[in-house]
Amino acid sequence: MVREEDYLAGKVCTPETAREWKTAYSKQCDCVRRKKIARIMAASGITEEFENLVFGNFKTEGKPELIKEAYDCAVEYFKDFEKIRGNRSNSIALLGQPGSGKTHLLTAIMNNLIKKKFVHCLYFPYVEGMGDLKKDFDQLETKLDAMRKVEVLFIDDLFKPARGEPRATEWQVEQIQSVVNYRYLNHLPLLVSSELTTDELLDIDEALGSRIHQMCREYTVIIKGDRMKLNHRLGDW
Repeated sequence: MVREEDYLAGKVCTPETAREWKTAYSKQCDCVRRKKIARIMAASGITEEFENLVFGNFKTEGKPELIKEAYDCAVEYFKDFEKIRGNRSNSIALLGQPGSGKTHLLTAIMNNLIKKKFVHCLYFPYVEGMGDLKKDFDQLETKLDAMRKVEVLFIDDLFKPARGEPRATEWQVEQIQSVVNYRYLNHLPLLVSSELTTDELLDIDEALGSRIHQMCREYTVIIKGDRMKLNHRLGDW
């Protein structure tokens, strides 16, 4: 730690040049780091409960292979994030069976991006989020613009079905399309969970579904099979 006046007067250097100059260097204190994380976390929309969803408490032992595949895909995505974030395929989609841990894994990615890489993220739960957008039209564009431009956007339960039919009215599709299209054109990453498969997303809107597919093509897992084994609420997870 150094005095502010010494730092501003150039009496210290960075860690990278300290060895060369054989002098003191400045270091950001941990309290600044903690406050930065707290600010990003507060703006993310993640609840305190969701903040506890990490890779370490996601259990794979004894679980079906598709669950392990989803876990491995999520971990790999986080490890690759800095390398791929500016690419066309810079996003991840976990699709299919409800109760299979899709939200847990994508939230774990988000928590790691915030706490380890200081990436600004936004959590958008589709059903509640759409209701919030519709009830406050005065703030619609402001909220959509935040979704378009945040560094990483997590859309949870996209088009979540009700009574067997996807929640995908023309207005809902239009709003999601505007967000995804902006992020697609500007190479901004998406985290997507949905009970629908890629084909079902394409059936709702091919332009939208194909953009999501292209963005997530390197990191997509579709979880389909015996619900009694794949849904932790029904099985013995």
